[in-house]
Amino acid sequence: MAVTERINSRLQLVFENGTDPVSGDQIYKTKSFNNVKMDATADQLFAITEALAPLQQLTLYSIERDDTELITAE
Repeated sequence: MAVTERINSRLQLVFENGTDPVSGDQIYKTKSFNNVKMDATADQLFAITEALAPLQQLTLYSIERDDTELITAE
């Protein structure tokens, strides 16, 4: 049986960065913050994002959390 262990967590803020002139599709830019505490809650990450977003020049589109897990045999 396989076992997973979370080994890394990253906060990603996705910003709107204009539109593609040819296709008209939205262009996005991502800013990542590595080494997020693995026990950080969604509310805590949201609060951090509320503090950081006004400091950016682009409009915030979404907030993402990217976790990396190590899969090993039990």
